[in-house]
Amino acid sequence: MKPLEECRLYTFVDTAYLEGRDPVEVARQLCEGGADLVQIRAKDLDPDEILRLAERILPVTRAAGVGLVINDHPDVARAVGAEFCHLGQEDFFDAGHRHVSELRPAGATFRLGLSTHAPEQALRAVAAGADYVAVGPVHPTGTKPGAPPVTLAYVRWAAENLRLPWFAIGGITLENVDEVLEAGARRICVVSAILKSARVSETCRRFRERLERFGRVP
Repeated sequence: MKPLEECRLYTFVDTAYLEGRDPVEVARQLCEGGADLVQIRAKDLDPDEILRLAERILPVTRAAGVGLVINDHPDVARAVGAEFCHLGQEDFFDAGHRHVSELRPAGATFRLGLSTHAPEQALRAVAAGADYVAVGPVHPTGTKPGAPPVTLAYVRWAAENLRLPWFAIGGITLENVDEVLEAGARRICVVSAILKSARVSETCRRFRERLERFGRVP
């Protein structure tokens, strides 16, 4: 797979948006569309169910050279051999953790990303050893109902101040992605705009084209 620093399009197999579709087939379509990373986000499943789902999806992402991200569950990421795990503020700092090494015991190889919603959280994540951070939600989003949008101001701050890989996330669509990129983002996470589309692979390609239009990551 690509080095994390070169990953630009971060996509999701979110069980809340599958609408009866086979998650493995959705993962395949994401990979075909040019995704660099695919996160399994399954708030409605227990860890054992997520592990079984990850075991089905991992061969697809590996064959495509795409990194697999497990949301919320470091133990699942370690057990399945996923390349990444992602945690929110509530699952990391609010749970008493101070450094990512606490969740990466000897032998674990996954890298850890953290959600951030303000500059001070981003700086704290960097100090905690995060491998990447998510910056958002930029716009209101159904994946985080009630979460106030951080607006493009936080994206601009991230572009000026963060040196580790960071991804803008939250309510990003084909209609507003250009303004997010103009604010300085060069990596984006997209959930519903892709998963709600009738043609997942094609929508991925269109996001990829927008990213390429704005040049390489710094």
